[in-house]
Amino acid sequence: MALAVSYLVRISIGGVFIPELGSQTFFSYVPTSVESVATESLGIFAKYITFVVAILVVLFIYGAIGLYLHRLFRKLHLNNPLVQTALGSTVSYVIFLLIGGALLELTVVTGQPVSLDTLITSSLPPQLAFGFVLSFLYSRELESKPHEAAKRPAPVIDTVRRRYIKMGIASAVALAILLSGVEIFLPKPTTEATLSKEIQAFFMNEVTANPDFYRVDINIEAPQVDVASWKLAVTGMVNSPLDLTYNDIVSMPYVEQYNTLECISNVVGGDLISNAKWRGVKLEDILKAAGASQEAVYVVFRCYDGYDVGIPIQKARDSGTILAYMMNDAQLPKEHGYPLRAVVPGLYGQHNAKWITEIQVVNEVYQGFWQRRGWANDATYKTTSTIVIPGNSPLRRRFMIPGGDSSVTEGTIPVAGIAFAGDRGIEKVEVSVDGGNTWQQASLKDPLSNYTWVLWSKEWNPPAAGAYKLMVRATDGEGNLQISTLEAPFPSGATGYQVIDVSVVS
Repeated sequence: MALAVSYLVRISIGGVFIPELGSQTFFSYVPTSVESVATESLGIFAKYITFVVAILVVLFIYGAIGLYLHRLFRKLHLNNPLVQTALGSTVSYVIFLLIGGALLELTVVTGQPVSLDTLITSSLPPQLAFGFVLSFLYSRELESKPHEAAKRPAPVIDTVRRRYIKMGIASAVALAILLSGVEIFLPKPTTEATLSKEIQAFFMNEVTANPDFYRVDINIEAPQVDVASWKLAVTGMVNSPLDLTYNDIVSMPYVEQYNTLECISNVVGGDLISNAKWRGVKLEDILKAAGASQEAVYVVFRCYDGYDVGIPIQKARDSGTILAYMMNDAQLPKEHGYPLRAVVPGLYGQHNAKWITEIQVVNEVYQGFWQRRGWANDATYKTTSTIVIPGNSPLRRRFMIPGGDSSVTEGTIPVAGIAFAGDRGIEKVEVSVDGGNTWQQASLKDPLSNYTWVLWSKEWNPPAAGAYKLMVRATDGEGNLQISTLEAPFPSGATGYQVIDVSVVS
């Protein structure tokens, strides 16, 4: 009950939700070696597993407080509900105020700006709920066992303990799933009859719908920014510092362009990549209006949630680098940076900052949040290619294609997927059906822009039923063949050819 009230306070008035704050404090200090392996293995679920653990820890603390007070009530013969509620609320309030204060002092980032005053006031409602429920349950117990009211507490029955432990774990998992909005996809068998429909769906969904666009950031709950009070400050090495409102931004001349974004944590064949249409203002126009120095080296994005990252001034002045406020012809969703985010062609998602509140022009190379933890500061998109059909690639969800399997029926088998090399473009894609011994060129669909992925397809007629190894590789627009050596994403992005096993049956 206390957790539920705390979360309602969090989303209604911007209070502190202790499991969220605890998770972000953990993110602030987890070693990069651990973080990179967890992200590579679990993807976005690594963050939510941490959230589940934080919820369990908070439940354990509440349970310990409850057990202590339960026994104290018996020992002191405190049967007055008002006294019980007051004592329970006060004890839990003090404990969680100390915990919250320590986390605020330690954390580097928060999902929203949080002050000590906010912690003090937003902690009251959940602790009052805790004290009331604790008193109510204790009174119910006394009503059911009046002869034990004055006795010392009896040992807790094991079956009851086990039941409540299971309930606590289930509640933590359910709450984390509900708050995160994580979608669970169950694989469905793929037959020859549905393959043509999959190819059609694949090409029809070249633009990723907003709810299906991948999201990786440092927050459990996306920050809720009050646009009425929000301003974009332009500071540093500028002649005329700016404070721009949202209306100032949207009234400026805008551009619309398609951009694919990919997380630097994306593994070979992974789904942390999506494509959208963005509307916004050129960053170069903002820099010109502020009179940015010609001697500047980096432009730094500072964000509402405490995140920060820098990009080279040359990239900031690139005509394709924009500050976006619309996504796929709709207002930029809060999950993707409302009211303003950066879209930077050629650089991994970590440089495409969200919830921007300040742009600072500096005269030195700037190490951002992830770069200070060991991720590369100059990592440009690696050339990558992925087989989406056939098989059960997680990328199928980005194209709204049901999960598949690795078994197909003899005949003409469509093979299709994506290739991406950032702003370098894609020159050609080749497919191998014999483990890389021979390669055949695939057909390419014209990309939506110079900054997007390229969809490719190839008809395959296997000579006989059996097991095959399908591989794909791409050549970027500058004539460079995709790197074949398989490397993990840390520290500068994954490399290697994707290989899938396909069984052809009669």
